[in-house]
Amino acid sequence: MIGTAMMAALALPMPLAAQAARKPTPAAPAKAELPVVRALVDLYVAEKRTPGIAVAVGHDDAPPLLLAKGRIGLAPNAAAATPDTLWRVYSMTKPITGIAAMILVEEGKLKLDQPISDFFPAYKSMKVLTDPDNSLASRPAAREITVRHLLTHTAGLGYNIITKGPLLKEYERLGIIPAALNRQTEAQGKAVRPKSLKEFAERTATLPLIADPGTKWSYSIGLDVLGAVIEAAAKMPFERFVQTRIFDPLGMKSSFFQVPASEAGRLADNNAWVGDNLVPLDPGATSVFLDPPSFPYGGAGLVMSARDYDRFLAMLQHYGTLDGKRILKPETARLAMSNLLPVGVSYTRIDAATGGSAGPNTGFGAGGSVLLQDVPGGPGAGTYGWGGAAGTIAFVDPKKRVRGVGMVNYFPAEKWPLRTDIIKALYGDLKR
Repeated sequence: MIGTAMMAALALPMPLAAQAARKPTPAAPAKAELPVVRALVDLYVAEKRTPGIAVAVGHDDAPPLLLAKGRIGLAPNAAAATPDTLWRVYSMTKPITGIAAMILVEEGKLKLDQPISDFFPAYKSMKVLTDPDNSLASRPAAREITVRHLLTHTAGLGYNIITKGPLLKEYERLGIIPAALNRQTEAQGKAVRPKSLKEFAERTATLPLIADPGTKWSYSIGLDVLGAVIEAAAKMPFERFVQTRIFDPLGMKSSFFQVPASEAGRLADNNAWVGDNLVPLDPGATSVFLDPPSFPYGGAGLVMSARDYDRFLAMLQHYGTLDGKRILKPETARLAMSNLLPVGVSYTRIDAATGGSAGPNTGFGAGGSVLLQDVPGGPGAGTYGWGGAAGTIAFVDPKKRVRGVGMVNYFPAEKWPLRTDIIKALYGDLKR
């Protein structure tokens, strides 16, 4: 089996840090060019913290500022990083899956409080662990899992990076590990993993929950199960729904669950810090993301460019529409970026390595965290975003019409304080 510690690096999220950047009017060109952010991008490469980095920042209706520095690999002749370099965004896939579900909510094909047993009957009678540390003993769940629960990590489902004890062993035995690291570990994972989203959802339904649905926020495979629900409700493959309803209309031509061989030359290496040494973990030229996944992982499966993720955020910044293409109605976009947690449930972070405080009052929306009040001098209420295990982070602040994307690929993401540094750089530019 894939080691738990190694897999923990895969899905560890980077919840939204308290950050926002205002790009000033054209009358202030120095601020408009974000010189402090530029200096930070240069610094990370100059100090060899990362071989390459890409950043996208947008404000109002102006074109985004796209910055890139360094190379996509450790070799001195590796290709230069660009705004179109492909990066593993891992858990930054979750907001995209969340928005895909909200499209179906808008169309009446899903309801937020609809039981998912409407699509997968095996979820009708779930069980909840009574002694999770020692056994799989369980009792009937107090209620059914709903779409809302999957969107907000309140379904009571586990995650191999969070779950412990006998249930973790069952997750590993049944291949409930919806993510990929490299070809070496994938050879083990794929042998036991379900071969389709439907099989994944049905196999997951055989396992007990860690809590009653709607009672606790716990990071989970909820967005992966939601991919199966989307597939069933839309009556088309999940990856095709995302492609035709989000990527194609927004002109996102560099977003893949499987990177085509023709695009391998712009796929960055994923590296790992071993002490003070950076070593290749998944070279782009031979990456596992060039191979077809067991199924499309709605929680951690996408490879994307900074330019593409900025397009997704720009659509949300404009409440569902970009360049005349409407993905969501404004009221649906606002709902997606609002606090969708069940009454009485609070959003709790996993640990200090996940990006730090998201603000004094934070909730959870459709696959991403949501600020519930303004941060003085910082992001506004409604700021929505999430991040990924290999260091990526993205947010959109519709209230202040600001959005940002940061792309690097290395484990562990907390080796360097990139999220803190980006916050300081953005605010530094605001104060100039």
